Amino acid sequence: MSGVTFDAGGLIALDRGDRRVLTLLARAAERGMRVTIPATALAQAIRNPARQARLTRLIRQASTDLVSLDGPEATATGLLLAATRTTDIVDAHVVICARRAEQVVVTSDADDLRRLDPGLQLVRV
Repeated sequence: MSGVTFDAGGLIALDRGDRRVLTLLARAAERGMRVTIPATALAQAIRNPARQARLTRLIRQASTDLVSLDGPEATATGLLLAATRTTDIVDAHVVICARRAEQVVVTSDADDLRRLDPGLQLVRV
């Protein structure tokens, strides 16, 4: 594992203090691993930054990469949706980010991600 990518469910689990997610992040930090947060997943999870301290802290860490849905990302996401005949932009963006970074995905929605990439490594929360 070179690091972890979060989908919205993983970010919500972090925000709620899920011990599995907190442990996973602690291990990643100990090993100097990167954390990837697709901006689309963040948009689904963030509601009140002042009250979402864990999530806000994670976003601000130097080891966290917040990936925008810019032109090239949008194109890659759209191509994946077309290839898999699916429609969830956020899930597809998460898969694109995880593939690029060669990371596992922290998710509460494994089935939808498996439809996009059956070989993707997942950590269910």
